[in-house]
Amino acid sequence: MFSFFTTNEANEALPDVIKKFEYALAKKNEVTKLEQQLQMSLSTTNSFEEYVTLKQQLNSAITKFYEAVEILENTGVVVKSIEQGLLDFPSKRFDDEVWLCWKYGETEIKFWHEKDSGFMGRKPIEVNDESLV
Repeated sequence: MFSFFTTNEANEALPDVIKKFEYALAKKNEVTKLEQQLQMSLSTTNSFEEYVTLKQQLNSAITKFYEAVEILENTGVVVKSIEQGLLDFPSKRFDDEVWLCWKYGETEIKFWHEKDSGFMGRKPIEVNDESLV
């Protein structure tokens, strides 16, 4: 179910979101590792059996990764980049829809940006920013 987050609600949800993000990141890393192993097997072995087994493991890892992303996004956040560790929480500033922005490693939501600007357009949330939902 869709909802807008206040800064406080986003910060309250953050510990759970971080756990789910880290799980999705671990699944992404498994995919990357298996992709590398698959490429190596192409050049170092003539065994179809090894290749097919690795390919099946990769398919399973990709499925688990997308399931992890779905679980993460079911919290209400939007994944902007797993690799860069960027998540956005939908919010409102006055009547405008905006994103509350979080980057992996941050311990709280401190930034927001407009719908059409990304990470580079982040602005600090003022301590008393009553304008955010």
